[in-house]
Amino acid sequence: MKVITRKINLKTKGDPDLINITGELSQAVASSGMAEGNVTVFVVGSTAAITTFEYEPGLVSDVREFFARLIPQNKGYAHDDTWGDANGFSHLRASLQGPSLVVPFTGGKLLLGVWQQVVLAEFDNRPRQREVVFQIIGD
Repeated sequence: MKVITRKINLKTKGDPDLINITGELSQAVASSGMAEGNVTVFVVGSTAAITTFEYEPGLVSDVREFFARLIPQNKGYAHDDTWGDANGFSHLRASLQGPSLVVPFTGGKLLLGVWQQVVLAEFDNRPRQREVVFQIIGD
């Protein structure tokens, strides 16, 4: 069993930025030389998340609206009082979604559904430089 770690860096626009990273992930797995295993996708930071969904304009809009309704930006949060950075909502959204997911692969290809894409969700209230880690484990 081998372990390979790859990293990508992405510039985000701030909340709500949803970036399809499936191409980069597929390339990392294909170039690993491994035929079968799992890849963990992890975003470094506490105001962004990793998820999957069908990445098309309607659903991108729906996901943005879902988080805006569930955890509104314009509400006061205790975190904002502590740090004064007005991004308490960002931390809550990211903690709800989570910073990582695991995708199996076989034949050097991700085992995603036909329309399923891997997406970085930026929830911070400002543009950020994000590091996303792909840790590929397999043979």
